[in-house]
Amino acid sequence: MLKVSMLPQISAKRQPRTLRALFAAPLCFFLLAAGASAQSAGPIPVAQPTASAAPVPITLAEAIRRAEANEPTYAAAKANSASAALDRSIARAGMLPTVRYYSQGIYTQPNGIYSESGEGVASSPNPRFVANDSRPREYMAQGIADETLGLAGPAAVRRADAAASLARAQLEIARRGLVVTVTDLFYSRLAADHKQAIAEIAYKDAASFTAMTVDRETQGEAAHADVVKAQLTEQQQWRGLQDAKLAAETARMNLAVLLFPDPLTPFSLQADNAVAPLASFADVEAAAAKNNPELKSALAALGVSNADVMSARAALLPSLGLNVIYGIDANEFALNGPMTSSGVRARNLGYSASLSVNVPVWDWLSSEHKVKQSEIRRDVARVALSATQRQLIAQLQTDYAAARTAQDELASLDLSVRTAAESLHLAELRYKSGEALVLEVVDAQNAYVAAENAREDGRVRHRLALATLQTLTGTL
Repeated sequence: MLKVSMLPQISAKRQPRTLRALFAAPLCFFLLAAGASAQSAGPIPVAQPTASAAPVPITLAEAIRRAEANEPTYAAAKANSASAALDRSIARAGMLPTVRYYSQGIYTQPNGIYSESGEGVASSPNPRFVANDSRPREYMAQGIADETLGLAGPAAVRRADAAASLARAQLEIARRGLVVTVTDLFYSRLAADHKQAIAEIAYKDAASFTAMTVDRETQGEAAHADVVKAQLTEQQQWRGLQDAKLAAETARMNLAVLLFPDPLTPFSLQADNAVAPLASFADVEAAAAKNNPELKSALAALGVSNADVMSARAALLPSLGLNVIYGIDANEFALNGPMTSSGVRARNLGYSASLSVNVPVWDWLSSEHKVKQSEIRRDVARVALSATQRQLIAQLQTDYAAARTAQDELASLDLSVRTAAESLHLAELRYKSGEALVLEVVDAQNAYVAAENAREDGRVRHRLALATLQTLTGTL
């Protein structure tokens, strides 16, 4: 498509004939080529409007389940936990005997000198490499079993068990943090929708009040200043409505990113309005001491440090090794060797066993220094465990107080909304009867909107406080 705005603005009367011919030829060629390509390609498909998909109903439990499947941090913690469980299996397998099959064939160039072999038969020349067998060919097919006994194996198993416990605790911490995040986004989305509805009602009320002031001014019952003030309030409520729409869309997108592969998927939230009563502090404290993942993580970290100390000390102790070999190591790949001069066949299939003791003597104090390092890290883990216990006590007190306060404020917020609605109704009636000023109505409108928004914020705060307390005690 030619864009005329990009060409020189030359009128048809003043355009030279050569310039018109210069543009006409390529244009005709372009139109002919486009028509030919359209005929060869067939009719142009027309995009059919797709029916909008029905919104997916989402409950809080469904939102948590979807977030666990899509959130990368939780996925990484889950993978670390699964890997740590495999490390524990690997460490336990390291304490058991290992069996492997070994097969090898060796050929060495002969030197041309024949000598009587071990079987008494001079059947092949000697090899050129003296390090190899007495014949040019050697075959090995053996099953080998190895076992090492020492303190290093149990230390590795102990550390793997503690590391697996630590990974499980970290996974639970990630899960509960994700639950709190999803709960916050879930109820923030609901509150944003409610605030948008409140803003729409406030804007309609402001527009209706503006119309009423204009009518009263026309009848000579109100001053023009009342109309101006009502118009300013209407404009303010309109801006508040736009901000509420933006906040609702932002809250929707923040939640959709966690729930769906496509954030543009339409969904609707289904919240359970029933709220479980707050348990006593003694029950909450007992559950937190039993099910708190931060405390389990600190205990598991101390267990890892203790296992590191044990493993470092294992390097100072002797270890015992056992090796058993069963198979063939002969010049012929056969169960029996060649016939000897005495008429006896040698057996090629057999076994050998070896027992070794490894006693550390001197390594320039490197093992002692490794023990000292592990003990230093263990002391740090003990300090971290003590700090975690103190933080748990303080956090439990704070979260329980926050949940109690948020629950107590709900009734007060509901009362404030009813009071503000009644105040607005009375102010409008008094203004209609000429007993109130326009400022009183405007103040009542703003107070009503503020009370509604405060109630929505209070509901979100209450739900979030309960979720935080429930994750702390392991009930969510």
